[in-house]
Amino acid sequence: MKNAHMPQAGRRAAMISLAVVASATALVGTASSAAATPTGCFTTTIDSRNAESRCPGGTGEHRVIMRQRHFDPNVGEVDCVGPWVPVGSVSHVLCGVHQVVSVRLETRG
Repeated sequence: MKNAHMPQAGRRAAMISLAVVASATALVGTASSAAATPTGCFTTTIDSRNAESRCPGGTGEHRVIMRQRHFDPNVGEVDCVGPWVPVGSVSHVLCGVHQVVSVRLETRG
């Protein structure tokens, strides 16, 4: 008698698993299409050692990255990376005393 119920139990488990996968897929698709990013972002170079990024609008996070050319040619270029901060906050980085190559920012929703 117990063996007669096994196929039905297996089908039920498969249907539940399928429903969970379908729900998770729909949720991921919704989250990625609804995700926004920071807006109005800009960087400020204070001097050859300090840089900042600001993003006054949108949602998400940003960080500043200052690239410098190390005085030792064997080292080459190095990146000083500021912390990820939420929109409305300032990401600040303090680097060494080297030539500034570039200052940029990264964003993520």
